[in-house]
Amino acid sequence: MTESAAARKAAAKPTVVGEGRVVRIGDRLILRLPEQASRQLPSRGQVAVQALVNGHAFDAVLEPDGAQGHWLPLGEELRREAGVEEGTTAGFEFRPAGAWPEPQVPADLREALDDAADLAGTWEDITPMARWEWVRWVGATKNPQTRQRRVEVSISKLRSGKRRPCCFNLASCTDPELSKNGKLLGIE
Repeated sequence: MTESAAARKAAAKPTVVGEGRVVRIGDRLILRLPEQASRQLPSRGQVAVQALVNGHAFDAVLEPDGAQGHWLPLGEELRREAGVEEGTTAGFEFRPAGAWPEPQVPADLREALDDAADLAGTWEDITPMARWEWVRWVGATKNPQTRQRRVEVSISKLRSGKRRPCCFNLASCTDPELSKNGKLLGIE
């Protein structure tokens, strides 16, 4: 799909408007979307959006909670600019984006990709959404040995022509600090 076709498709999706509660899980703050808001999104997995939180506009990727819902990570800069803190309610508008932002590639995966000279250009040839999936899959474990193995398997699969990790539930919560058994902590 061309970039303009993706933009037209995204523009046809309705803007999801509502309010969500800012909650703390461990050391992190997140904005939990109400069930009705998540149901309006085009996917139970990650969703790239043009976001507006308390009047502050930015591009983001909403994360799945593993129970058909979504949440938004709230970094320090976003919290400050949107004026949100733990326990507050934040107004939001999310419009599915026409293009995915680039993921932040963790150092261990970036180093392995850089060291794999035969894969020069392969990472760039896959879609940003696919790159997000590789990054999520590698990062979905607390165990350092499992993570290292996933980096190695990623390189192997990319070498064999795979464009996405397989056998990976895209609707699960993959942040190891915020989830257990694929569900956001605090979800029954």
